[in-house]
Amino acid sequence: HLTLSSQIYPIYLPRETRTRRALLICNIEFEHLRWREGAEADVEGMTELLEGLGYVVDIHCNLTSQGMASVIKDFAARKEHCTSDSTFLVFMSHGVRAGLCGTKSSSKTTDILSLDTIYETFNNKSCRVLLGKPKVVIIQSCRGGKVGSVLMSDSQDPAVPTPTTAHSTAAGLEDDAIFEVHLESDFATLHSSTPDTISWRNPVTGSLFIQHLIEQFRKHACNSDLQEIFRKIQYSFGKFPRQLPSQERSTMLRKFYLFPGH
Repeated sequence: HLTLSSQIYPIYLPRETRTRRALLICNIEFEHLRWREGAEADVEGMTELLEGLGYVVDIHCNLTSQGMASVIKDFAARKEHCTSDSTFLVFMSHGVRAGLCGTKSSSKTTDILSLDTIYETFNNKSCRVLLGKPKVVIIQSCRGGKVGSVLMSDSQDPAVPTPTTAHSTAAGLEDDAIFEVHLESDFATLHSSTPDTISWRNPVTGSLFIQHLIEQFRKHACNSDLQEIFRKIQYSFGKFPRQLPSQERSTMLRKFYLFPGH
């Protein structure tokens, strides 16, 4: 029998003693690609939002893929995560299907940070201090050159893949000190668009996705859990068929309420 509280991520510490940290990486100026005009507004808006939710935000701009990987690694090693209950990892850049463009990027294969690097750096093996704590990944980038709308589609339902059989656990573990945990858990990811499609940005007010995200968090963080807020962000794109944010690689085991003000 699961109680309601066991289905919600715990907020361990009072606001005065917890040390929530967030990482924000934003690439605006590139050597070979268009500069991302308006992205400064995204940085400003996201920083304000996260600070309002009780996170100290580490901001880094204009990094190569190697620079991004190094910053991510350093952030994962921060001692503050021990006395925190969660983290936000926000990435804004040009992008391709496989990942995020560093500042020296000139094609789909040069200077790309693979998204896998993010999950590998913060998984339960590499980052034990965030074990069992929500890791919210927000990614603002194009993921290809296609426009995400169609005029009409009458295609049949896609075939449903059969689930693979779960791996059986290793037998004979008697030592109480040994326990197995999932390698990767407690991630919630929201991409600005579906795979292979474009994300749209206004050169003055910033990215559409970030604007919608900030608005929905402001309205609903007080009464909705994180994935419900994600759904509201997706729903808010109903009148803009060219782009649809996408929840991916989610391994959340409970509901995450931000409890602003608590």
